[in-house]
Amino acid sequence: MAASIAVFSGGLKVKVGVLAVQISSLPLRRELPRYFSSSSKKIAAISSSIRVSAVYNQHQRHRISWSRIATFCTVAPDAGTTVSAEESEKKSESQEEEDNVKETANLLDIKVGRVVKAWQHEEADSLYVEEVDIGEAEPRIICSGLVKYVPLDLLQGASVVVLTNLKPRNMRGVKSCGMLLAASDAAHENVELLVPPQGSVPGDRVWFGNEDDLEQLPEPAPPNKVQKKKIWESVQPLLKTDASGVSMLKEYLMRTSSGLVTSKSLKNANIS
Repeated sequence: MAASIAVFSGGLKVKVGVLAVQISSLPLRRELPRYFSSSSKKIAAISSSIRVSAVYNQHQRHRISWSRIATFCTVAPDAGTTVSAEESEKKSESQEEEDNVKETANLLDIKVGRVVKAWQHEEADSLYVEEVDIGEAEPRIICSGLVKYVPLDLLQGASVVVLTNLKPRNMRGVKSCGMLLAASDAAHENVELLVPPQGSVPGDRVWFGNEDDLEQLPEPAPPNKVQKKKIWESVQPLLKTDASGVSMLKEYLMRTSSGLVTSKSLKNANIS
């Protein structure tokens, strides 16, 4: 450690690094010569004191620096861990919500059907009445507001997708026991019936997910529960066709054991 001694008119000042020792009580003319000439021991004592003080101050500075570093290192991992835990919790909640939507949607009893016969409703210009085979002993009677969108001759014999566990509705004197599912554009100017995959037969169940999910599907909810819990109302806004025309519930594919349910030409469309 280097030291410098400077003499001022007011006294003696010794500088070592950041430490300054000022001896102002020693008169220059009388005391200074006697002080230095008396013995070298006093100078050695001052030097020793300066060295001890400088080392102590330097040690204190290092203690402060390391204390700050230690504090920073202690806080930083805790903060990072907290953010990571929050993100993990959000992802977990998001995944749980998606699984719940899928499970809810699979409580709907959606089946492949075939229109056996169709005619225009006698009391409503916008409605067709259809007899639809969905694999039951007798065809179901269903009313559909498709007159403006689907020619009657194309409806005859068509393979369709039917929501079957809705409570029957009286539609101008005809009890409708189900609903044909269709895709429509945003303006609802173009409407197409959903198309089951080739190889599907009336009565095949339609579900959301992958092929392996068929073995774990829940039993369809009874119509009263579907109405009370508003299951269809909660699921329907999430039903779309993708850019290829494949029907989906969010990212879950709509399918039968024979393949995917599609729209003939409507892409990125709503399903209702």
